[in-house]
Amino acid sequence: MASLEAVIEIGSTGIRLLVAEITDSADKNILDRSEVPLPLGNDVFTTGTVSRDTLLQCIRILMRFREQLAGWGIRPGQASVIATSAMREAKNRDPVLDRISVKTGFHVRVIDGIENNRLTYLAVADCVKAGSTMRRQNTLILEVGGGSTELMLIEKGKMAGAHSMRLGTVIIEQQMKSMLGSFDDARRYIEEFIRNTKSSLNNELDLKKIKHFIAVGSDALIAAINAGSPLTATLWEIPRENFDRFVDEIQNYTIEECTGRFRIPYSEAQFLQVSLLVYKLFLRLTDVQRLLVAETSIREGLILDKMNHSDAALQQDFYSQIIASAMNLLHKYHGDENHASYVRRISTKLFDGLLPELGLSEKARVLLEVSAILHDIGMFIALENHERHSHYIIQNSEIFGLSKEDITIVSLITYYHRGSRQPQDDDQFTVLPRQERMTILKLTAILRLADALDRSHEQRISEFTIRLDQDKMTIQTKGNHRYLRERLAMAQKSILFESIFGYKVIIV
Repeated sequence: MASLEAVIEIGSTGIRLLVAEITDSADKNILDRSEVPLPLGNDVFTTGTVSRDTLLQCIRILMRFREQLAGWGIRPGQASVIATSAMREAKNRDPVLDRISVKTGFHVRVIDGIENNRLTYLAVADCVKAGSTMRRQNTLILEVGGGSTELMLIEKGKMAGAHSMRLGTVIIEQQMKSMLGSFDDARRYIEEFIRNTKSSLNNELDLKKIKHFIAVGSDALIAAINAGSPLTATLWEIPRENFDRFVDEIQNYTIEECTGRFRIPYSEAQFLQVSLLVYKLFLRLTDVQRLLVAETSIREGLILDKMNHSDAALQQDFYSQIIASAMNLLHKYHGDENHASYVRRISTKLFDGLLPELGLSEKARVLLEVSAILHDIGMFIALENHERHSHYIIQNSEIFGLSKEDITIVSLITYYHRGSRQPQDDDQFTVLPRQERMTILKLTAILRLADALDRSHEQRISEFTIRLDQDKMTIQTKGNHRYLRERLAMAQKSILFESIFGYKVIIV
């Protein structure tokens, strides 16, 4: 039986609604779209808060959308409502969201930049899946928004980097107003930002080796309609010279001319020139000769995310992108890949062997894998107290597919992986919600065992089996090696595991 899904996005420049029908064959049919301008970004990026007038306007728009959804038989609690960068940065975010909930019945989830990237990736992958070579060739995905620019680098189908950059059209405009600058000043500001970003991106993936440049967003779509041609129902192509010519041409238009020529509202027209300039200047970093424009959005991504939870193959593909992003971070800090891969393999084997004892989700397994890959990354700074450095690097990094909460969990698991101290003695651990504390305790205990089994960093224990008895867990190794260092390490690192699971760990 077909079902309806509704998504509302509270962005920096407006509130957008999408209603889709999910058919029995798992197809997605768009039934309804609406968009109403809202100067949320102007408030937040100027004063740091959402003004009273903007809050009241936001509530009126959401009440209108509530009535619209009622026509489809969708209640407020059934809709997915998200807010992006502007609401994320608002100092009065909590009372604003509370007021929205009380007055409209919509419960708003504020997503971070990496979550934004994840949903955009799902939407774009769905757009280009038919005959796509994105899985085999280097690809850059870019979306310029009001409060941020989302960028993903994909190397031969694997995530090489995902970034949410504080370079949005509303922010650029506010910057120019405060400086009383001209459009040429805006260009120089963007060029300087991109120049400072270029070396970091090239460390992840040589931008000159990019084969596909995919733009996402309504402004890029305007360029596609006027300077390109459709490849499919949701994918457009623009020759690079046509795109450059179009961007240069509209720089001479007034906002009113943009509104009239492209039949777009004033709220979109006032940022069109800056937005397309950002796309053009990023495109200049590559040798790509055609720009692809995906006619999709984060809203489609959120609907696909709900659909994909029941699709094991798609979910597994997404998890593989998370692991690829973690491996890329390890490469960036010159980590010991052999040790990291070994500890990851041992950790997951222990996790699977203990599955009936854990009470954790499949996502916890992925967090354990990422923690295993990155647990020694702090050695890039110093060997001594490297767990502290690992915690710092991870906490201040972006890992595709992981939210800020997920990254906090991973950073704490790596922080506690070394030695025999108890996480419960740490203040930053005790303030976390109970569910997160238990996840960290269980995964840290497993990671400590896996790390102990490669104490020599020589991967000596190639195969083993796990046997659970009444009060002990026996790790049965194959071969005649004595594994003295591993046994000594296990005696120290198994204390946490034994206190949580109640099993004495024995290596034979």
